[in-house]
Amino acid sequence: MSSEYAMRVVRKLLIGLLLVIAALILGAMVGYAIDGGNPFKVFVPSTWTHILDFLK
Repeated sequence: MSSEYAMRVVRKLLIGLLLVIAALILGAMVGYAIDGGNPFKVFVPSTWTHILDFLK
């Protein structure tokens, strides 16, 4: 009985984590597109290098 409960909790946590990751990706794409850029350029590693250098 408790193993079923644990599996439900883990499943809900994984679904929540996937939704958070999807929201972050979608938000980054929308934010990049608002500035007039190509929203798929978010996935280019040089974009993230620039962002991380800016935060330092």
